[in-house]
Amino acid sequence: MLLTLESSLTFAAEKNNSKPLNFVFILVDDLGYMDVGCNNPDTFYETPHINQLAKTGMRFTNGYAANPVCSPTRYSIMTGKYPTRVDATNFFSGKRAGKYLPAPLNDKMPLSEVTIAEALKEHGYSTFFAGKWHLGPTEEFWPENQGFDINRAGWHRGGPYGGKKYFSPYGNPRLTDGPDGEHLPDRLATETAKFIDAHREQPFFAYLAFYSVHTPLMGPKPLVAKYQAKAKRLGLTGQEEFADEEQVFPVKEKRRVRILQNHAVYAAMVESMDRAVGKVLKQLEASGVADNTVVMLTADNGGLSTSEGSPTSNLPLRGGKGWLYEGGIREVFLVRWPGGTKPGSTCDEPVITTDFYPTILDLAGLPAKPEQHLDGVSLKPLLTGQPQLKRDTLYWHYPHYSNQGGIPGGAIRKGDWKLIERFEDGRVQLYNLKQDIGERTDLASKETQRVADMRQQLHRWYQETDAKFLSAKPNGPQPWQPGK
Repeated sequence: MLLTLESSLTFAAEKNNSKPLNFVFILVDDLGYMDVGCNNPDTFYETPHINQLAKTGMRFTNGYAANPVCSPTRYSIMTGKYPTRVDATNFFSGKRAGKYLPAPLNDKMPLSEVTIAEALKEHGYSTFFAGKWHLGPTEEFWPENQGFDINRAGWHRGGPYGGKKYFSPYGNPRLTDGPDGEHLPDRLATETAKFIDAHREQPFFAYLAFYSVHTPLMGPKPLVAKYQAKAKRLGLTGQEEFADEEQVFPVKEKRRVRILQNHAVYAAMVESMDRAVGKVLKQLEASGVADNTVVMLTADNGGLSTSEGSPTSNLPLRGGKGWLYEGGIREVFLVRWPGGTKPGSTCDEPVITTDFYPTILDLAGLPAKPEQHLDGVSLKPLLTGQPQLKRDTLYWHYPHYSNQGGIPGGAIRKGDWKLIERFEDGRVQLYNLKQDIGERTDLASKETQRVADMRQQLHRWYQETDAKFLSAKPNGPQPWQPGK
């Protein structure tokens, strides 16, 4: 028997022994794992509101994005699936070639997907989106056609590239301009806060996807000046800021990686974003719904450390955005479930962005959609204090040459072990993350049986997801292919 919206919500409320839960999902663009104080007490940046969120919820120390760049991870959150299943394996429009041609790229989230917003709408939730979408080239693929009642600023672009960029006028067809000089992260938080207050008497899902802290690198002048002074006061000016990194494909200048956090403009961007998070959290309290609202916060890929200004360091994590090393995929990953999560708790179990979809449904007391979110698992057992999930393996597939210099490759994490497979030539690297979080000691030559077993499992996953790989340029050499 089909449930009406009203009976569906009643069912969920009775299952939870309370009124239906609300959900606020916050996604920060390009935020590094080591950028926030709750993960890194020595960070140069100031994130008091994110730190407070961690103190009132659960912090996952092994939380991952499904891909080292943005659009694929956003797809994984919206669908509960690995982006490899639909060839959405790079940022949408990213077709850079290197020694070989990249794999085919699907640059849209199929309308056939039942997004998490659509799943909640089926059960009477009001849905809201603000910020960066980057999941389709034309408006039929934008938020209002993918389950969101309201869309503020979500369209095809991957950054705030119109108008005055991070300041009004924005030049964004889905966001009216504010007063001249209005700051975008604050405006997005204001729109989110308005939605929360207007829907405080009914269940809601608010998805705030900041454009911050993506390029262009620009912040409010007073905050930039604050961090310039802070860097000088801490003796962080004049120090060596960069070190060598491996060179994956030829560039005019040798690629280097940032090893020191001291970038004043980036710091201003991080603090501005954190203040905006604080505005939303404060609104939950003011509207009287904080005790009935689950808040989740993560990032779509690691911090930008090897190109485009290289504004942050992810050390001790290796690499950054666009790389399959931990700096590119390990993320800030926080969940606050009032009455469910123990305040200030941590969890070391590896989790990934595909898990948010089934977790939200489970916490809401709503039926799972296993054929939709087939790559995610509910984190509810972990949130309630159980030590581990039944799953022990995570996968990545990035058959592209990233703008940031990262390798085309795949990866598998099984327990404490992580194997990276390079798609140009099939070479592998093996790391024990428990002993070597910086991925500096390659154990592949010593752990040959483990390498063989993990590669076999990774290759089975490639087949299951219909993974695509590099191809030859006209009259050029053939790249490696799994199984060949």
